[in-house]
Amino acid sequence: MSKSPCSSPSSTCPPARPVPSFPPLRVGRGADRLRRAVRRRRRAASGGLAVLAAALAVVGGTEAAQASRGAAPPEVKSPPAVVRWVSAPVRIADAATVRLLRPGDRVDVVAAERAGPPRVVAAGARVAEVPDPEKGVADAGALVVLSVPRDTARALVGAGAVARLAVTLC
Repeated sequence: MSKSPCSSPSSTCPPARPVPSFPPLRVGRGADRLRRAVRRRRRAASGGLAVLAAALAVVGGTEAAQASRGAAPPEVKSPPAVVRWVSAPVRIADAATVRLLRPGDRVDVVAAERAGPPRVVAAGARVAEVPDPEKGVADAGALVVLSVPRDTARALVGAGAVARLAVTLC
């Protein structure tokens, strides 16, 4: 019979100890954890959807409540008509004022008639171009090209024929 190396008291093996108690290992329980996590997420998502549905019911419910009380339904505005923009050359009475303008500036065009008070012909018109001043035409003013709706261009032409035009920077 042979002796084991740890059976003698002078051996280098550690002393024997009792096995500690520990809970039993459960094999195959990971799927249950996954199922529980998915259920928790489903509950959170369904709760969020319930809150969203309640908020939408409150917002949409006011319109339905007004309709059920006999109030007129809210008006649906039709989209605005397409505005045709045109370039309108306009002669401004003060040439020095025109030299201050640059393309892209916004101006109000004012018509000053002798008979009545000044009136705004075009509000917020965009300066498209400022041509070079003409030689020898000092008193006739200066030309500026404005980008305006077609109806406003007609009003500018009519006002330019009967009144002196001026601009103010917006």
